[in-house]
Amino acid sequence: MPRSYLARWIHEGLIERVSRGLYSASAAYVTENHSEVQACKLVPGGVICLISALRIHGLGTQVPHAVWIAIDRTARKPRFDYPPLRVVRMSGRARAAGIEQHMFEGVRVKVYSAAKTVVDCFKFRTKIGLDVALEALRDFWRSRGRSADELWRFAKICRVANVMRPYLEMLSL
Repeated sequence: MPRSYLARWIHEGLIERVSRGLYSASAAYVTENHSEVQACKLVPGGVICLISALRIHGLGTQVPHAVWIAIDRTARKPRFDYPPLRVVRMSGRARAAGIEQHMFEGVRVKVYSAAKTVVDCFKFRTKIGLDVALEALRDFWRSRGRSADELWRFAKICRVANVMRPYLEMLSL
């Protein structure tokens, strides 16, 4: 599509420029996951993770001030003003395991599963805090049932099994 169309539609008020390369319809239906949708459109290889994924799965009480997104270890860090991003780097099986597809605003968004997100919270506990990881684990344990096998599988893949072992043993009592 020619760029002149975009300029004309912006002038007529049909669309608005959100960020470089990202446009939105003026009368678009916006949900609470709008920032995640925009981030996934701007970073096609990214996967929503950590606090943003906790909010999507309804775990914990944290409200992210930026979209947490996981990219490949060798990928270039995205540079744009909006939406604000917090980038974590993953590679190999730890990056590929546990990805789910969710539909928000008609856009397919990649999000890590609830169990993988809890394990990632322990892996990146220095970035988000151990209290957030423990709260996520407690909420997962209460709401999803006693799915220790799934947590343990992801803990081995992400190499945090020894870190999580005491907390899982405490919950299983």
